[in-house]
Amino acid sequence: MPIRTLDGKIALITGGASGIGRASASLFAREGASVFIVDLNEEAGKSTAHEIVRTGVRAIFESADVTNSKDCQRVVDRAMREFGRIDVLFNNAGIIRRASILELTEDDWDRVIAVNVKSIFLLSRLVVPIMAKAGGGSIVNMASGWGLAGGARAAAYCASKGAVVLLTKAMAVDHGRQNIRVNCLCPGDTDTNMLRHEARQLGEEEAGFLRESARRPLGRVGKPEEIAKAALYLASDAASFVTGAALVVDGGGLAGST
Repeated sequence: MPIRTLDGKIALITGGASGIGRASASLFAREGASVFIVDLNEEAGKSTAHEIVRTGVRAIFESADVTNSKDCQRVVDRAMREFGRIDVLFNNAGIIRRASILELTEDDWDRVIAVNVKSIFLLSRLVVPIMAKAGGGSIVNMASGWGLAGGARAAAYCASKGAVVLLTKAMAVDHGRQNIRVNCLCPGDTDTNMLRHEARQLGEEEAGFLRESARRPLGRVGKPEEIAKAALYLASDAASFVTGAALVVDGGGLAGST
């Protein structure tokens, strides 16, 4: 029987109802983890959990707003009641607003920063003491290629993802002595509903937008399952000496950047 890389682990995944989060929840479950899925989309979240449960793996869904401290506390409290520990925290929830600072509303700015950055702070400060008491754990934060290089009409998103990269490094420094590894993923354009939603935000035709997104050395956009595999690596003991890293998974999109 093949060795499963997360056998017996408990993984909490935010934004787990769709896209990269859903692919990661399914992959983590196949690799032996019990998964606790958090998302605002109750229908899709329950569907994801149900599909995993049908494979014989335990999965629980909780609807929550991860920008709200009380919701985050409720999520962690339930995860501890149900599973007794949290070995992996994948802070995957995220949104994008395609706009320059002149086009952004204050509400849009606040919401992007809250979902993409504040949620990591709120959940991590609850989970780190749990991991420390248990002897360690792995936190994976969702950044972006646009956390390392700027992009057009994406001011709030780039700012938020740049913050995630440096927050990740700071957390890695603070909590390494507790055997807690903290890393982030920096994906390129990935075939999700969010990518298609970007085209609508920009008023562009979807097919043309996707063709433009595929202009990178590998000649295509990523698949959610490919980003999930990178998240699995960072979550697992295969990355036991990796912390503070920003792992680029973008088909070469940043390879020629200066």
